[in-house]
Formats: sequence, C-alpha cells, structure tokens
Amino acid sequence: MSFKLTYGTMSNPPQEMHDAYELALEKVRQQLGKEYPMIINGERRFAEEKHQAYSPINTRLHLATFQKGTAKDGDDAVAAAKAAFPNWKAMNWEERVYLMRKFADRISARIYEISAVVSLEVGKNRMEALGEVAETEDLIRWAADMMEQNNGYHKLLSSDPLEGQTSTNESVLKPYGVWGVIVPFNFPASLAGGPVGNALVTGNTVVLKPATDCSWTASLLMECAQEAGIPDGVLNLVTGPGSTLGNALTANEDVTGLTFTGSLEVGMGIYRQFANRKYPHPVILEMGGKNPTIVSKNADLDLAVTGIVRSVFGLQGQKCSATSRVFVEKPVYEAFVSKLVANTNAIKIGDPTLRENWFGPVINRKAYEDYDGYIAALVAAGTILTGGKKLTEGELANGYYCAPTVAVDVPLEHRLWKEEMFLPIVMVAPVNDLKEAMELANDVDYGLTAGFVGDPVEAEWFFDHIEAGTTYSNRPQGTTTGAWPGFQPFGGWKGSGSTGKNSGGYYSLPLYMHEQAQNRVKRA
Repeated sequence: MSFKLTYGTMSNPPQEMHDAYELALEKVRQQLGKEYPMIINGERRFAEEKHQAYSPINTRLHLATFQKGTAKDGDDAVAAAKAAFPNWKAMNWEERVYLMRKFADRISARIYEISAVVSLEVGKNRMEALGEVAETEDLIRWAADMMEQNNGYHKLLSSDPLEGQTSTNESVLKPYGVWGVIVPFNFPASLAGGPVGNALVTGNTVVLKPATDCSWTASLLMECAQEAGIPDGVLNLVTGPGSTLGNALTANEDVTGLTFTGSLEVGMGIYRQFANRKYPHPVILEMGGKNPTIVSKNADLDLAVTGIVRSVFGLQGQKCSATSRVFVEKPVYEAFVSKLVANTNAIKIGDPTLRENWFGPVINRKAYEDYDGYIAALVAAGTILTGGKKLTEGELANGYYCAPTVAVDVPLEHRLWKEEMFLPIVMVAPVNDLKEAMELANDVDYGLTAGFVGDPVEAEWFFDHIEAGTTYSNRPQGTTTGAWPGFQPFGGWKGSGSTGKNSGGYYSLPLYMHEQAQNRVKRA
C-alpha cells in the first residue's frame, strides 16, 4: 500500500485499511476471554491472583485475563534482565539493529490485530488505534536508524600532538544495564514500543510494566518481540498493580535506568526516589500537560476549530498532548466559540470500533466519576455551552461515555486553568492581545505541547515565546497533537519532562547510554 499512515494523514485512509481492520476485529472478538501470562526470562509465568479486564466500550465485555504480579515477580524480571545484559551488550550493534527491525516488522505484520485490541482495551477509535500502532513501528525503526546513522555512537576524535607517540581518541556511548519501562493506558503500544526500542537497540535489557488497563496490548508486543528472535531475558513483561509491581521496579537498585510516562505527582515521586540512590541514575519522565492553543484575530477560524476539536477530544481528551485551554483574541471570540460549539455537537459518539464513530468512552470508572467532579466545579464557576453530562442512552449506558464539553466564563484564577483533567473538557477565554494570551499560556507548571493559529509573522513570535517542547502553528490535523517520529519529535519542558530531549528526534537515543572517552597511546 502506497498510503503512509500517520496522525496527520489518517483522516482520509484507503478503503482497504478499513476492510483489514474490520476483519482483524472480528478475529480478535473470537478470541476474547483468553488468559495471558507474564514473560520472565522467556518463560510464561502465572500468578495466584488474576485481573479480569473488561472493555470501557461495554463493561460487560470480558476482554482477557492477566496476572497480578507481585514484588517478587518484579525482582525476578530484573534479575533475568541483569543476567541477560552482558551478552546483549556484547552483541555487535549492527545485529541489535537487525533484530529491532525484525521486531518492527512483526508489529507491522500484526498492525490490524493490535489496533483492534487497542480499540477494545482503551476505547480508541479505529484510525487513532491504527495510527498509534503504526507509530510504534516507526519509533522502533527510528531508533534503529539513529543507531546506524551514528555508527553505533562510536566517534573518532582528534589525535593528541605527541612527539614519538601515536595518540588516538574515541568517544563511545555504552548502555547502562537493566532499564525499566512503565507505560500509561492512553498510548499502550507507542509509549511501550518507543522506549523499549530505544533501550534495546542501545544495548540495555528491559523490564516492561504496562498500566493495568492496557496489559493486552503489551502482551501482543511481547509476542512480536519473541517472534523477532529477541533473546530470552532481554525483554521481560510483568503485569500488575503499580502500588506493588511498579514500586518494586523503582525500588530495585539493579534497575539502572527508567522511563516513566504518567502524572507529574507520580513522576516526581520516582525522580526523588532515584535521587536517594548512592549515585545518579538516568530517569526519563514524561509527565503530562496543560496544553494551550492561542487563536489570533487574524486566524482562519474554520482551521482553528477543526484543529482544536481534534486535539481536545481525540481519545476523549485522554492525551497528555490534548488541548485543554484556548485563548482567543476578543475581536473573533464570539464567532470562534459559536463554531467550536457547533463542531463539538457534530461529533459522532459511540462504539469507537465502528467506522462512523470518532469519539468513544473514557478509560475506567475512576475517570468516569472524576468527570462529574470537574463538571460540578465548572458549573459553579462558569458556563457549560455544550456537554457537561454523562451519556447513558441506549448502548452507551453499558460503557463509560462522557459528553465532549466546552466551558467558558471561568475566572482565570480558577484552579482548573492549571490542573490537568485528562478528560474531554476544554476551557475557552477571550484575551485582549497575543501578549496576554502568551502570559496565560506559559503560566502553568507544564510545558508539553502548544498550538497557534494566526498569520505567519505572528506564528514566528509564538515559537519564540512559548514555553513548550512540542509546538505547532496553523495545523488543522491537531493544534497540539499528532507528533510523529522523524517529523515532530515529542517531549516537554518544565513539569512535562525531565530531559529536555524529545522522543522520536535526533537527541533522545543517547539518553539511554553513558559516554566513555577512550585514549590509546602507542610508540610511533
């Protein structure tokens, strides 16, 4: 197929893509109820306690059964990864690149199956699910490409000017050891595959722990890795609660590096925990966002609304990159709000595996109940123009469906202008000028993504002043969402990220290695 699927192109896919997804969905539905093990040192491991996973689309739909791993399971997985590290590290980097590309090939071969699982497990619409799994494959390939383009990160340096001796110098980046990868529910494939690919191709071994709500996707990725020939113990999968299993990984000092994606509160807890070790260890944290879009009086309002709706309500607002705040210059505020409400009301809501539905359920009962609390706070402080209620009619009553919501007239000092809600809610405010909009946009602890809609000169001013790691201007495909490896590297500033380097870019892979300077002196 010549069509290249990305978040930017997925709005107009060929018919064959829909056909293949629907065929895979039917096959997946025929396999519901299976039990999946943890994988430690290549062996299937079952726990005494189980987790029965049900779909947020229909909470009566039993998807699969997973293991409630214990702290011992976590320690055993770390021990297996530690034992596998010397041989994996010693392997030629070219061979690791070859195996990682085979891993990506297996994901590609199973893209429709894995995408169907993402839809059922997370509530992601079919094109978002397909886009995510395609991104997972591309993230792994990007890591392999970067390793290859940089010659395994072996760099010859200048020779010392010594008389009677030859002095050569080389910089070599080497892996740390065992790497932990802790994955959130909202991107269960790409936020697993991306850091796993980075860690493995650079010579680290990995223990992967998905969120409880997305163990199925991780299990299929593990199968792909085994099919690709990744050696036993190099990649291990454990499933279970973060309170026991996640804590076991972060507390185990044989874990020499960690990638975590999740809340600022949990991420900073991990950061502080690692700071208490005997010496520093790398911690790569992506911790959410409170992402603004600024709309100029010179904006194309139709473009602005299209991009904002996609970024606010994609995956039901449960993206760390989702637009949650919109600041609009006063001359176009009323017209913008009118268009935004109309476009929001036109969203097709329902089972997201169906082609006609773009908007599905939130992930679980906690999110479903949190929605009520946020709506109550917004009603008390401002005005709900559309949404603001749970959707319980017909088949929607069987899932966790919340109406896409637009709120206005909320005082700018209200806490929800700065608090990440992670739900399908957007707050909109008028501003006197772009300078005021920028001050408000930057006045948060987060700095993940940000968008601007206006004329090109204004856009350059926006890029110069916005405090965020992933930024867009005049993007109808999503004003704050849609990053893709090799196109828009993804990462955040301030409370949104710990490294200042973006995943899927030129500078992220070295984060998984430390540098050794090598000097060799010989007599001439």
